[in-house]
Amino acid sequence: MSNENKDQEYREIFLAEALENYTEINRLLTVVEKNVHDASSVQALFRITHTLKGNATGMGFDKIAEMAHVMEDFFGEVREGRILLGNEIFTSVFKAADVLGELIEAIKTPRDVKYRGIKTKLEIVIKNAKPSADKDSSAAKTQPGNVVASKENEQITTLGTEETPEPEVNNEAEHEVESTNVTFSDLVQVPVKKLDNLLNLVGELVIERDRIIANTASGHSSNEYSRLNRISSDLQYSVMDVRLVQVGFLFNKFHRIVRDAANKESKVVKLKLEGTETEIDRNVLQVISDSLIHLIRNSVGHGVEKPDQRKTKGKPEEGTVTLSASSESDNVIIKIKDDGAGIDPAKIKAKAIEKGVISAADANQMSDRDLIGLIFEPGFSTMDHVTAISGRGVGMDVVKKALDSIGGTVNVDSMIGEGSIFTLSLPSSMAVKSTLLFDLENQTYAIPLSYTESVISIYKSEIHKAANGLIAVHLGHTIHVVFLADLFATHTEPKKKRYQKFDQLHQEQKLEIVVVFFNGKRIGFVVDKLLQQKEIVEKPLKKPYDSIPFLSGVTILGNGNVCLSLSIPGIINSILNNQTSKTINA
Repeated sequence: MSNENKDQEYREIFLAEALENYTEINRLLTVVEKNVHDASSVQALFRITHTLKGNATGMGFDKIAEMAHVMEDFFGEVREGRILLGNEIFTSVFKAADVLGELIEAIKTPRDVKYRGIKTKLEIVIKNAKPSADKDSSAAKTQPGNVVASKENEQITTLGTEETPEPEVNNEAEHEVESTNVTFSDLVQVPVKKLDNLLNLVGELVIERDRIIANTASGHSSNEYSRLNRISSDLQYSVMDVRLVQVGFLFNKFHRIVRDAANKESKVVKLKLEGTETEIDRNVLQVISDSLIHLIRNSVGHGVEKPDQRKTKGKPEEGTVTLSASSESDNVIIKIKDDGAGIDPAKIKAKAIEKGVISAADANQMSDRDLIGLIFEPGFSTMDHVTAISGRGVGMDVVKKALDSIGGTVNVDSMIGEGSIFTLSLPSSMAVKSTLLFDLENQTYAIPLSYTESVISIYKSEIHKAANGLIAVHLGHTIHVVFLADLFATHTEPKKKRYQKFDQLHQEQKLEIVVVFFNGKRIGFVVDKLLQQKEIVEKPLKKPYDSIPFLSGVTILGNGNVCLSLSIPGIINSILNNQTSKTINA
């Protein structure tokens, strides 16, 4: 490995550790703000900033080292009781933490970060806190060799050895001389891009395995390749496990977000975390991180009431937002719960009609759950005025789009006066997708099982034309029926008839239909032939094909044929938009 590659790898390792330190600093600051006498948290802040300072100095990131050094001195004075923490000082130290975070981010995306102002402000606070200490140490400062010793003594006094520091130092030195064992950490830090590359190679191996087994199946017994099949599958899932991270990695970042949002809204809110040890693919966590920020801020801004309002309702003045995670089959369930005012469907209905999102006639036919679902429409907000964190109509539609992109779903449950629960259902991994394979006009497609509700066979005579589409009734449910062949044809050739395939069939023709459920809509896709369930390694489409709304990716089957994976959100949104435009044009 070249020196340049080594330096880059060291930078990535430092950046990962520094970001973890920054997240922990924010979490601990929110803890200390609520309890200024929490000595263990202050000690932890001192230790983290000290470690960050040392690491930054070793890597040559002087600005980060300077900022961390000032914060270390600050927390040292707080620990010694020479600085008393109040609202004004907390504002400054949170600002310092923000600047430290910007300096760390500037490693990844270089830019000029102004940090000397807040650094000087903290230095003045530190200087004012210990005028007598400076006088007492003036003699020591004339002897450079005593600087380190004084630091060591300062650390030792925090361990409760104020009366006899010198013997303790000597004992520690003797112990260090006698100890000759070298210890290593059980953890190895690996850049994410290396894991991504490894997973891609394993994916290629699985595809090649399927091809070999398919090509030789006729001349060999099914058990001959069973060991290869098992080992390659174990390898694939082992690599996927390496990419899993605990959701607490992200959840712990939200203490600061809740604190800042509550301060801007003049509210008192605490964040409660549950299930932080639940594991999920790092890529999934990365995709939903912004969505969770929107939902958390939404709970604080729209959900939790102001202290005087909560007191009037008989609630404690401090509101609670609970962020929890749990595993359920192949999915991870994340819930954002608040004990606020809840969502009023009547208010949403009035706002939606006022903004022209829906007509009054349509609104009167919608259930409360459907009305609440309107909050995910672009530009929609129930706030009468814009505040620091809400009222702009930006955010909830972003949440929906992000979840659609990874095959996730969101449901909202709310009770007026008691609060709301946003439930996110996410795939635990994006590396492997469980799908149902089917043929359509001599091409094999894959449809995600996460959206598949059932597979049914019905006669053409049971399908009827109605308004802008075809419908059928199965087990008491009305299903909108779509011939995928017609849908694809009208997308590429708009002049083709919408029901061309349907009109050509005999009344007693039996049809294979895959029923999917997405965003409250149940739609049946007519296919030529159902094949099998299969886990596929989906690859993203390259330009210009990545802009096709009907497709989410591609894979290669064991027979060497290319298999396109359908995007159910893209298809259903396209159908609904097409029906809306036809209604408007009519």
